[in-house]
Amino acid sequence: MPQIAATAPHLRIGFLPLIDAAPIVLAERLGFFAKQGLRVTLVPTGAWAALRDRLLFGALDASHLLYPMPVAAAVGLGQQPRGLVAACGLGRNGNTLTLSHAAAEELGLSQPPLSAVAFAELARRRIAAERKLRLAIVHAYSTHGYLLRDWLAGAGLDPDSDVALEVVPPPLVGHKLAAGHIDGFCAGEPWGSQAVLAGHGRIALGTGSIWPDHSEKLLAFTSETVTRDPGPAVAATAAVIEAAQWLDDPQNRSEATSAMAEVFPDLDPRAVGAAFAGRVPLPGGGWHSLPHPLRFAAATRPDPAQAEAWLERMRRWGHLPAEASDVAALSPFRNDIWNRAAARLGTPIPHVNSLPEA
Repeated sequence: MPQIAATAPHLRIGFLPLIDAAPIVLAERLGFFAKQGLRVTLVPTGAWAALRDRLLFGALDASHLLYPMPVAAAVGLGQQPRGLVAACGLGRNGNTLTLSHAAAEELGLSQPPLSAVAFAELARRRIAAERKLRLAIVHAYSTHGYLLRDWLAGAGLDPDSDVALEVVPPPLVGHKLAAGHIDGFCAGEPWGSQAVLAGHGRIALGTGSIWPDHSEKLLAFTSETVTRDPGPAVAATAAVIEAAQWLDDPQNRSEATSAMAEVFPDLDPRAVGAAFAGRVPLPGGGWHSLPHPLRFAAATRPDPAQAEAWLERMRRWGHLPAEASDVAALSPFRNDIWNRAAARLGTPIPHVNSLPEA
């Protein structure tokens, strides 16, 4: 690992224990932050709201966040409007919808993907029996929540009245499912796979089947931090881009799995390895390959078009103040930090896929 001076810039970077935190975790482990002249302390946190608050109020210099969270911060959802800079994307795809055995058996689910129409039939039966299906999402303004809403609405369900949605931090969703407090959850891996391997449920689908190659998480800084001195943000972004490129090389999967398994010491390491391989476990053994697996490098350049797609979903479901302007909401998504970081590495601008309508 490169030697780093004690006087080098120091960043505190927060993350949630999810596989798509790997570009941050591996950038530190492989010495990419040090290579860019940074000292970095990684700060694991258990819930998205806590991570957001630590970033906004100065306990962190940068953080792993959900793609819609800078939009929410910019328009003041849950707090006064605060400016963030979405410096670097971290991954595409990577979430799974996991159901309880009882729900899966009633649906006749053996392997993904489950059709939304079949799920809607079950939801209507439960409504008739006055036992709405209870589904957990990881944050009120999460990619998971909006993707799940897309899926439900596509089958004619009203996500706000035909199912009961509740927010549960990712590390707790499996426990809630095992205890029978929820009928399913949509969360980032490895939590779905872990629930299956622990015998608590079955995976119904990956969210890439709802929106192929959707943006998922990002590395964000406060606007004040970047305005004061953009240099550390550029350096950190370069390190994360390099780690994302390293992660997409199949020859590195074993090392990546070992590194990330240390983030999840109490979980089955097979759940970690499966996420990198784009597979999910089946009940009783065997594996299913997802058609749209988690990928890293192509996601790194922040995409204002994808941010706009999330913004449209936030408006559709009444999560934005009527007076919130698109310009303000999308202001965190800029490419200057990424472009400067990529220039250090000789990385070209990636192809941007077309987007579905919200």
